[in-house]
Amino acid sequence: MPPADNPATSAEETRRLQATFQDRPLSAHGAQWDSLWTASYTPWDRGGPSAALDDLLAERGSDLFFQGAGEEKTTEKKRRRARALVPGCGRGYDALLLAAYGFDVVGLDYSAAATREAAGVEASVGAEEAYRPRGEEGEKGTVTWLTGDFFGDEFLGKAGTESFDLIFDYTFLCALPLEARPKWAKRMSQLLARDGGRLVCLEWPLHKPASSGGPPWGLTAEVYVAHLSRPGEEVPYGQDGRPVEDDAGQPAADGLKRLVRVQPRRTHRAGYDREGNIIDFISVWSH
Repeated sequence: MPPADNPATSAEETRRLQATFQDRPLSAHGAQWDSLWTASYTPWDRGGPSAALDDLLAERGSDLFFQGAGEEKTTEKKRRRARALVPGCGRGYDALLLAAYGFDVVGLDYSAAATREAAGVEASVGAEEAYRPRGEEGEKGTVTWLTGDFFGDEFLGKAGTESFDLIFDYTFLCALPLEARPKWAKRMSQLLARDGGRLVCLEWPLHKPASSGGPPWGLTAEVYVAHLSRPGEEVPYGQDGRPVEDDAGQPAADGLKRLVRVQPRRTHRAGYDREGNIIDFISVWSH
């Protein structure tokens, strides 16, 4: 049965979100998200970290992820902690979960109001079970909250890195209009470390018709494959809002390949149908 976290976004809330962004260019979307955060209107907030991500790291971490990748050459076999990025981090629950697994995490959001709230959540959760240390050596990683544009480079200087060993996308791609998807895929390819980097996508909303508008925009497995295999390229869509299959298309040199796609044992309430069945999927990608 669905967990007792915050309910899925209602039809009325979805209509308000769609009205907020209707007929506005992508360049204006960041300010609109910030206005919603400033007004404390956040129906998408889940109230806690992703159980699907937690289970993936706990059960498949050793074979899917390279903890401590990038051995430091200047010290005696000291390894740096793997770096993670959560774009559109909101109140930061997933960034804090990744830190519990030993990652040094950047929680990035366009809205300063969101990153302020994330810092407040970090200060308040303390020793809650959801964020207990799970890293190799029982130590948490660090979390840096940054306000900035995912598509720009300015936040990278503050982050102290140009690439990340793990990037987690949940309710981020679905917040972007269709015309921004090539740009999203290109940016993911650029930011993901080429040596062992992993992009983790909790695919949502898979239950929503792709042609019904957004945000959140309906997604399918084909959307991820079409865009991530050829980052930055335009992908043709049919009238049903789904990518048109192109058998002649070959993965680009900077494209990502899917390593695994599984249905999680647990997920947020928004990822269940009315009968209590999980409809989310979680996928892992690499160069």
